[in-house]
Amino acid sequence: MIGHTLGGRYELLDRVGGGGMALVYKARDILLNRFVAVKVLRQQFMHDEDFVRRFRREAQAAASLSHPNIVSIYDVGQEDDTHYIIMEFIDGHNLNEIIRDRAPLQVEEAVRITAQIADALDHAHHNQIIHRDIKPHNILIGKNGRVKVTDFGIARAVTTSTITQTGSVLGSVHYFSPEHAKGISTGEKSDIYSLGIVLYQMLTGRLPFLGESPISVALKHLQESFERPKLVNPHIPQSVENIILRAMRKNPQERYQSAKQMLQDLETCLSPQRLHEPPVQFPSELLEEEDGEQTRVIPALKPDMRMSGEETIVKKEEKWDEEEEPKRRWVGPTVFGVIAVILIGILVWAIFALKGTLSPKDVDIPLVVDKPFAEAKAIMLEAGLNVVDPPPEEPSDEIEAGNVTRQDKQDMKVKEGATITLYVSSGPELSPMPTLTGKSYDDVVEELKALGVTEDRIEQETVNDESEAGTVLKQEPAAGANFDPDKDTIKLTVSEGLEEFPMPDLTGLTLDEAKAKLKENDLNLSNNNIFYEASYTATKDLVFKQFPAEKNEMVTAGTDVKIWIASGYPAEAKERPVDVTVPPTVEGQTSTVQILVTDARGEDIERKKEKIQSPTTYRITLVLAPNTSGSITVLRDGEKVYEVPVPYEDIPATIDPATEEPSNPPDGTDTGTPDGTEQGTGETDADNTQD
Repeated sequence: MIGHTLGGRYELLDRVGGGGMALVYKARDILLNRFVAVKVLRQQFMHDEDFVRRFRREAQAAASLSHPNIVSIYDVGQEDDTHYIIMEFIDGHNLNEIIRDRAPLQVEEAVRITAQIADALDHAHHNQIIHRDIKPHNILIGKNGRVKVTDFGIARAVTTSTITQTGSVLGSVHYFSPEHAKGISTGEKSDIYSLGIVLYQMLTGRLPFLGESPISVALKHLQESFERPKLVNPHIPQSVENIILRAMRKNPQERYQSAKQMLQDLETCLSPQRLHEPPVQFPSELLEEEDGEQTRVIPALKPDMRMSGEETIVKKEEKWDEEEEPKRRWVGPTVFGVIAVILIGILVWAIFALKGTLSPKDVDIPLVVDKPFAEAKAIMLEAGLNVVDPPPEEPSDEIEAGNVTRQDKQDMKVKEGATITLYVSSGPELSPMPTLTGKSYDDVVEELKALGVTEDRIEQETVNDESEAGTVLKQEPAAGANFDPDKDTIKLTVSEGLEEFPMPDLTGLTLDEAKAKLKENDLNLSNNNIFYEASYTATKDLVFKQFPAEKNEMVTAGTDVKIWIASGYPAEAKERPVDVTVPPTVEGQTSTVQILVTDARGEDIERKKEKIQSPTTYRITLVLAPNTSGSITVLRDGEKVYEVPVPYEDIPATIDPATEEPSNPPDGTDTGTPDGTEQGTGETDADNTQD
């Protein structure tokens, strides 16, 4: 139905939930331009009048309520065979998801959530509405922390006598109240019992009653006691446990008298003076302690009942006295009466005679606690007793796994052939493994130590990962799995962050060469990070600067890199060629000539060095910046011969070989060869890197 628009107004965007009776969609109210939740009756129930009535009743029940902790109903409608309810959209999660992911919850958080639910129930009960299906699935928690009660699908007015259908009981069996499980009339205290189970589950991470079938769970609500929450989670204050114990009493009279009374208790239970209050006691428990196992006296018949019987007999006797019958009239019945008495006596004698031979004999129940189940079963069979097989299991810190922890009957006689239930140890009580992934390693270690795991049983394996260093990536055992905090070893895979390696040096490379080197190291270079810049010192079209800048600086894969490529000399630069003639010290003998240049590219840079035997002319090109000057220094055999200054605005100068003094041609032209080669050698200035 996603994409469909109901009633020409509600555009279905996404499915966000559903139950046995209906599906829930996130939708947009086109008219008011807001998000809403749309509950649509499932197709298989569209023609079932009973389900349609229940669906409409939910809208009516919830629409009559207006409370900040109850989901608001905006609209209800029908399109063809589709029945739908438009409700307030809650952006968040239901309580069942929160319990599944984070239980046990912090006591403060659990109490705060329970108080808001109790406040909502108090409002509903004041309006004669009983919810009858309080469970975590029907509790929504918005991102702002606001609790919202929803799904009044099986709620009815208080005057309704039952919530049973033919062959079924409506509601969720794990949250049934005892009276709900019986299928009899339920009231406000049934909602209080269910809310007590929700609080129990938030603080322990488990349900108080579990079974192999819904019937077995319902029977446990009626007959069995649950494990005290403080035994499961010792961090629960006694005042909070007392609230759970009172809310979950099997006798409704011993529960809170109203949701408001429970709310008042919740509002004060975390005050310092109440945290260590004594455990709550109930009248029925005190009576059991006083009576012990004394025989209970069956009440005698009421006087009016006896009176009624006597009056009937008297009236019959008076009737017979008034009738005048012949004596022979009662002879026949008397004979038949005597015969009947004789026959009844014979029958009674036969029954008692056969009783001794037909009824099983009494046998003592052997004590088999702490014995292996197979051995215990053999002992029971040898005594003439049957054993439930497979046996139910329960955790035990004292009894070895596989051995009998207790038996449902002992120290008594039973009839031969009776069935005995032996409970077998499953080993020490295991705790559900908390979710550790996504947390920092240090926090996880503290959390495990709080559960009883010693630090020597926490193994760490580190891997390189894009997650922040120190983050737990994997865990063993997995979240939710049972583990023994006193024995099991916990294995954690922890992120070291991305692997670091030295930054490659890109200077002196062309753009294509730099790209290839960065790709080889899995580094990023976008077009926006390539810059062209004029330079006096860098070679054109080669990288002369980069970021990260330092060679061998440590980086990680995926790092963004910036590079700067030389685009040539600045536009205002001038190139000045100068012809320099140098004779040897002695004509015909070898001298070493060295020419140093100072210009915009640097100071005293060697441009020429060679041996000569005759006067030789060199063309030296200088690159000059505005408002600066350069110079040419000539060394012969290590000694300075002369130095030629070259101003930015001057024309090229030449050196007179006879006087070894610089001079300028009268016409303002240089004396070099037209092709720029050096006279006497025919070589170009190899150091003019940007010509």
